[in-house]
Amino acid sequence: MQGLLILSVLLGAVLGKEDFVGHQVLRISAADEAQVQMVKELEDLEHLQLDFWRGPAQPGSPIDVRVPFPSIQAVKVFLEAHGLRYTIMIEDVQSLLDDEQEQMFASRSWARSTNTFNYATYHTLEEIYDFMDLLAAEHPQLVSKLQIGSSYEGRPIYVLKFSTGGNNRPAIWIDTGIHSREWVTQASGVWFAKKIAQDYGQDPAFTAILDNMDIFLEIVTNPDGFAFTHSKNRMWRKTRSLTSGSACIGVDPNRNWDAGFGMAGASSNPCSETYRGKFANSEVEVKSIVDFVKDHRNIKAFISIHSYSQLLLYPFGYKRESPADKDELDQVAKSAVEALTSLYGTKFKYGSIITTIYQASGGSIDWTYNQGIKYSFTFELRDTGRYGFLLPASQIIPTAQETWLALLTIMEHTLNHPY
Repeated sequence: MQGLLILSVLLGAVLGKEDFVGHQVLRISAADEAQVQMVKELEDLEHLQLDFWRGPAQPGSPIDVRVPFPSIQAVKVFLEAHGLRYTIMIEDVQSLLDDEQEQMFASRSWARSTNTFNYATYHTLEEIYDFMDLLAAEHPQLVSKLQIGSSYEGRPIYVLKFSTGGNNRPAIWIDTGIHSREWVTQASGVWFAKKIAQDYGQDPAFTAILDNMDIFLEIVTNPDGFAFTHSKNRMWRKTRSLTSGSACIGVDPNRNWDAGFGMAGASSNPCSETYRGKFANSEVEVKSIVDFVKDHRNIKAFISIHSYSQLLLYPFGYKRESPADKDELDQVAKSAVEALTSLYGTKFKYGSIITTIYQASGGSIDWTYNQGIKYSFTFELRDTGRYGFLLPASQIIPTAQETWLALLTIMEHTLNHPY
């Protein structure tokens, strides 16, 4: 009987989900600008249904693309015909998804407290929201749950506030999961929440931060997209809003901010993974944060966490001009990366978005920096492409632990350098 029950649960989980059998992730090497342009031409061929995990940028930067099974031959012929070298990073995407689902199923349990919560597995939206309630109930003097809005599909958008009292104190903002398929970020956000509650009063350096500043943590920044990665399509990146005049769904919530909106580095095509939306802040998930930041008026650091590539980035993404605080931001990033690497030896690069990866317009940290939030940073967590967005759950805790050391470095610097 139990075997039948397990089988039916598994079948229920599988039925209706998008299938990625035979899909491969290729890493393409573009040696010069002409080859980068060739890959951009490939990107424009919509019928191939390519999903660029790391888009074409400057020569020498790896380009990772998920190729559906029916398009594999055509893509490989195109690459070979144009002298573009490639390697297969993931032989079969579905086999990694099957491993991930198996691991989640084996680890599923209902936690009665945040001490018994399993931080080493991926969780659904409901499980993460339940975790937030548990944490707030366990630490009523320190943790509160705020609803800053509702998503396009009507889900609550929650932020955890960590505060030791006082009104409108200087604050640090951290968000994870703005791109819904980047599951290691939401999982790390959950771990950070527990770490903050646990370390206050225990770790003197961290206690000093929370004695003087508040921390706001948005673990699931794109709840509709995240729910969809669990129910239908694990590879979903965007929001789930409808665009009039198009059958394609969703906007890239990190191209939707009012910083160089509509410039190069985002797409005007609703079917693109980097579709910017019809206008800045069109996405309620973005507008909720914009309103919160503007209403608060005392946020001193804004940190947005993505995956993958192992990078720590500061503004700008939409223009080549260096920020006024470039030297300080570069030094903070260098110190944060050194702290991160000290734990497991994980290597991160750092620099401005446009010089380190590519031009990207309408990004969150460019907007926050332009609002006067000097310490605006974006992380790209593990890995560098072996698993990409499908990082095994065994790497959640090490990823969160090392990232925490970098976050501490940024938070301490923010505390010690008031402005």
